Amino acid sequence: MMNSEDAYRWRKQVVWGLLLIVVGGAVLFDRLGYLDAEPLWRYWPLLLVVVGVNQTIGYPSPREFGNGLWTVFIGLWLFAVFENLFGLTFRNSWPLFILAWGVKLVLDPFISRRFAGNHPENRHEK
Repeated sequence: MMNSEDAYRWRKQVVWGLLLIVVGGAVLFDRLGYLDAEPLWRYWPLLLVVVGVNQTIGYPSPREFGNGLWTVFIGLWLFAVFENLFGLTFRNSWPLFILAWGVKLVLDPFISRRFAGNHPENRHEK
């Protein structure tokens, strides 16, 4: 029987493997002329969202959870900028990173308290 930490690591590995298979297959079929992947490339930042969500579910350490949130934020930000959603561009949207950093600083103590007991290496941290 698999413990929760082993299950978490197994799930992360499977998600990464599936993402690599999908991306590699799309690139291969595009290069061979069987698929026109051009419309798909505009959605590549959403792969970052999938990776970030994968980092935040299960039994992550506080650091893994925080990194997952940053990855989700960057994926959503890149998608919004590339699609010009809400009028966002690289030039006008950089202050979002300052806001996100502030939110992270506020949430860090709550995240640490919530996930501290999930990993043996975090039980001795202060």
